[in-house]
Amino acid sequence: MVVNATVRQLADLVRGTVVGDADLVVLGARPLQEAGAGDITFLEDPRREPLLRQCCAIAAIVPANFALDGKTLIQVADPLTAFVAVFLHFQGKEDRPQPGIDARAVVHPAAQIGEGTSIMPLASVGANCVVGQRCVVHGGVVISPHCTLGDDVVLYPNAVLYTRTVVGDRSIIHAGAVIGADGFGYRFVKGRHVKVPQLGNVVIEADVEIGAGTTIDRGTFGTTRIGAGTKIDNLVQIAHNCQIGQHNILAGQVGIAGSCKTGAYVVLAGQVGIKDHVKIGDGATIGAQSGIQHDVAPRTRMMGSPALEDRDAARVIATLKRLPEMRKDLARVLRHLGLSEPDEKAKAA
Repeated sequence: MVVNATVRQLADLVRGTVVGDADLVVLGARPLQEAGAGDITFLEDPRREPLLRQCCAIAAIVPANFALDGKTLIQVADPLTAFVAVFLHFQGKEDRPQPGIDARAVVHPAAQIGEGTSIMPLASVGANCVVGQRCVVHGGVVISPHCTLGDDVVLYPNAVLYTRTVVGDRSIIHAGAVIGADGFGYRFVKGRHVKVPQLGNVVIEADVEIGAGTTIDRGTFGTTRIGAGTKIDNLVQIAHNCQIGQHNILAGQVGIAGSCKTGAYVVLAGQVGIKDHVKIGDGATIGAQSGIQHDVAPRTRMMGSPALEDRDAARVIATLKRLPEMRKDLARVLRHLGLSEPDEKAKAA
C-alpha cells in the first residue's frame, strides 16, 4: 500500500494541472467533509466552494479553470474520476481472486467455464451452464442449469440465478439478488388461487449492475429483459414480463408490476411504484415515492401518488400546505353567513 505521494506525482497519475505547491506531500485521500490535514480531497460542483475553503485538506482535485487562493489544486476535466484514481492509489485495489475452480465449489461436469474465471468456495454451477472468460463467482452463488454468463461478469456472495438466466458481458450482480424466480401469477378457480406456471426466463444485457437483495422475476412464457447499461439499486422488485430499457436508473425500493415497459434513459427515484402493463417513455423521470397508474409520455417528469406532471404536482403540494389556513378562512366565511361547516352538520344529524 502506498503511504504518501507528492501533489506532482498525483497530478501525473490523473493527467492534471497543478496550481500551487507541487512538492506538498499527501498522506491520504478523503471526501470534502471528512478530509483532514495531510489529505487530498475533491470538488465537483464549484457552488460548494465555501466547503472547500473551510476544509483542512492540503490539496484538492477540482474542475479545469477552477481557482482558489491559498489552496493547492489539481485541475482536471473530471474531478470524481480523478479522485477515484487517487483514492485507489492510497488504498490499493481490491485483490482479484485467483483464476480457477476452488475445490469446495460444486461445478457440474457438463458446465463450461471460460479461461481466467474464478469460482469461489461453496459456489454452485449447474449442468449445461456456460460461464464466460474472466468472470468472478463468489461464495454461495447458485447458478442453476442452462444459464449463460458473458465475459467479465461478477456475481457477489449468495446471488441466485434460476434456470436459463442470461447475463451479458461486464454485468455485476450484488449479494443476495435473485434473478429468474417465478413471477407472481395466479388464477382464481373454484374458490382457490391456482398458480400459473412461469416458464420464461430473464435476460440481463451487457454492462448492467444489479443491487443487493434485488429480485427480477422470469417471464410467464417469454423473457423479462433488462436493457444494456441499466443500473439497479438495492431492494428493487421487477415483476414478470417487464421490459426495462437501456441505460435506466432504478433507485432503491422501486417496485414494478408485471408486463411494464420502460424506454431508454428512464429514471425511477426511490420507492416508485408502477402498476402492471404501464409504459414509460424514453427519458422520463419519476420522482421519489410516486405511484404510476397510467402510461407516461417520453421526457415527462412525474411526481406524487397518484403521480402528476411535476408542475401540477408542485401546485398540489403547495396547496396542501395551505389547507389548514384555508379551512380556517372557510370557517370564518361560513360563520359570517350564518352557516355551519359540513362536518358540523354531519355531527348534528
